[in-house]
Amino acid sequence: MPQPSHNHTFPLDPWRVCETGLDTANNFLNETLFALGNGYIGLRGCHEEGYSGPAGQSLDGTYLNGFYESEPIVYPEGAYGLARNNQFMLNVPNAKGIELWIGDERFDLAQGTVAAYKRELDFRTGVLARSLEWTSPGGKRVALASRRVVAFDDKHLFAIDYHVTPLNFSGPLRLVSQVDGAVKNQEAGDDPRVGSAVSGPTLRLVALEQGGTTSSITQRTHNSGFVLVSAIDTDVSCCGAVQVRAYQAGQVAGQSFELHAGQGETVRLTKFGVYYSSRDYAKQELAALAQEALAQARANGFEALCTRQAAYLADFWARADVEIAGDDALQQGIHFNQFHLLQSVGRDGKTNIAAKGVTGEGYEGHYFWDTEIYIFPFFLYSKPEIARKLLDYRYAGLAQARERARQMSHAKGALYPWRTIAGEECSAYYPAGTAQYHINADIAYSIKLYYEATGDLDFMAQAGAEIVLETARIWLGIGSYDRGGRFCINEVTGPDEYTALVNNNYYTNAMARMHLRFAADMLDTIRSERAGDFARIASATSLDEGEAAEWRRAANVMALPYDAALGIHEQDDSFLSKKVWDFAATPKENYPLLLNYHPLVIYRHQVCKQADVVLALLLLSDQFTLDDKKRDFDYYEAVTTHDSSLSSCIFSIIASEVGYHDKAYDYFMETARLDLDDTHGNTHYGVHTAAMAGTWMGVAYGFGGMRVTGGELRFAPTLPIKWTHYQFQVHIRGALLRIRVEQGAAEYTLMNGEALQFAHHGRTISLTSAAPSARIDRKHAA
Repeated sequence: MPQPSHNHTFPLDPWRVCETGLDTANNFLNETLFALGNGYIGLRGCHEEGYSGPAGQSLDGTYLNGFYESEPIVYPEGAYGLARNNQFMLNVPNAKGIELWIGDERFDLAQGTVAAYKRELDFRTGVLARSLEWTSPGGKRVALASRRVVAFDDKHLFAIDYHVTPLNFSGPLRLVSQVDGAVKNQEAGDDPRVGSAVSGPTLRLVALEQGGTTSSITQRTHNSGFVLVSAIDTDVSCCGAVQVRAYQAGQVAGQSFELHAGQGETVRLTKFGVYYSSRDYAKQELAALAQEALAQARANGFEALCTRQAAYLADFWARADVEIAGDDALQQGIHFNQFHLLQSVGRDGKTNIAAKGVTGEGYEGHYFWDTEIYIFPFFLYSKPEIARKLLDYRYAGLAQARERARQMSHAKGALYPWRTIAGEECSAYYPAGTAQYHINADIAYSIKLYYEATGDLDFMAQAGAEIVLETARIWLGIGSYDRGGRFCINEVTGPDEYTALVNNNYYTNAMARMHLRFAADMLDTIRSERAGDFARIASATSLDEGEAAEWRRAANVMALPYDAALGIHEQDDSFLSKKVWDFAATPKENYPLLLNYHPLVIYRHQVCKQADVVLALLLLSDQFTLDDKKRDFDYYEAVTTHDSSLSSCIFSIIASEVGYHDKAYDYFMETARLDLDDTHGNTHYGVHTAAMAGTWMGVAYGFGGMRVTGGELRFAPTLPIKWTHYQFQVHIRGALLRIRVEQGAAEYTLMNGEALQFAHHGRTISLTSAAPSARIDRKHAA
């Protein structure tokens, strides 16, 4: 199983991560942890001046969510219907670069002597701040302080405030502010989780323009046909005169600012950078838009941007904060995770959230089912307007999902891609990718969750119902009735990717049953309440009168494997007939198994990469008894490696529900600090966004016992023994509810909204604006 690195610690502060000394050994990792983003731009936490240390200690990456290149997938042995093209997120021009020259010596953290170093990322201000003192090899000492912000209220903008003070000399300084277009992506090598298979530059230079204090590079992708403008505007102020010269070297452009600085005098450089692409605007408008945005940013100033950033985050934390008392490491981990989720998620209806966010190139920037099952609930209950945008993204890809369904020989319906950026299936290894048909049910599940939490029938009529019915059709296309009358779904892969191409994967079938019933119910609702919309949807999808009845029929006789002798739900028809993996004889260095064993070796064993049946216990909670859940948990825990970062949070939630409180806490802690502690040893390639969201699920669904079934909200809170209290908030049905759990009591407070009814350990609680709070002693819990 994955082992923590144990060599990387920050002071335990609930609202920031702070590096108190230059940590060259963990530089690559820290570039991920100190990354800044706004859901579109992602700047890895690399130093403005670059890093010239040993190879492999740095990846100076800048990413734009949804901006990608494509290229054909080359198969030595092809077959009909395989994914034909890959899409991969690009490392775009580095516009944060700043060179500092002290006479003829260049500032370089890998040279000279560094003292009084501190760098911190503050989750309440959204500012990455760094301060240090540096002595050059020639003996000149300077103090340097910088602040960096990626604007939440303007997806195209970032800014840097950079201060230099000579400490033991007076003399010439030169500051070079630049945008570097000569960038390339990281190569994946033998690990498919790392990066892309592309080497060399991926952006072709179209134009390079300089004027006054601005520089702009226009580039075009080779295959996807996108145009990108990366532009900067820089201002330098000091006591004396500043000479400005245009700077250019190949595809690097900028301005050189030369001046004479007195000892103790601070020189300030303020830099604004913007990215505009043809994914959002007409190609001919990009350059003008970039210049206009830079002029506006410069006029507003850096401090105003910081003020707006803090205001945005104050609103976010007021709605989303999870508070833990009694475990400082956990509190820091939760805030870190929530902040990075906010930084990573697309919110324009055209982008989603990648497995690594915008912090690294792992999984090539692809979007997975992680969004719907792990990440969507966090935003739905914390910032529902973002959740709506994630569903808009899926609706925007419906036409391509229909096309993919035809490629997969489905006469009707839509099949969403397993991994993608712009909607095309990019999964080259189909047994663990395209075969995961449960993606359709996962998307339907998120739509169901959204509708039950918001009552947003407008969305369902405009988009949601069409997605749900088109994806539901696929189950009748892929499934069939066996001789015993069961509806079976064959040759699919469930969430556990260590078991592939099986018949009747329990999770898939159970989620398909939910999906089919929800689709039929939703059509009834639209028909009765929005007749005009129903007619439009029926016409657009060529809906047959009897389809909904067929969906219900299949759902009612769905094959759901169960082993009566063991009293457990079988992962699939063949899982229990395989020999159990020999865990005792597997050295720890052979995990994750996927990097050390051929897939067929793994597929022939009872071994799980992650929660599969156990995930169904959570998502379809009301369909299982507590004894069912306990037996399933016990069995599958023993054969699960948790090689996937998606696993621990789900096991934590079910462990909490069945009363395994110590296990619940241990699994939860692994999830909560997975990236801060580099538990899986690969955070340097980017954060694990699904695991981050799993932390929120662990608090709300796990310790809070929160479930929403048929629109009914209920809680069954428990308090971990190490905590004195915890609290979180939930947006639901137009209300904001705060849940606070203490030793001996739970308190529910209606923060806004007129009224809300829910259950606490089976007891009905009703809150109103006139009586907004209820405190329940533990002795009253069922």
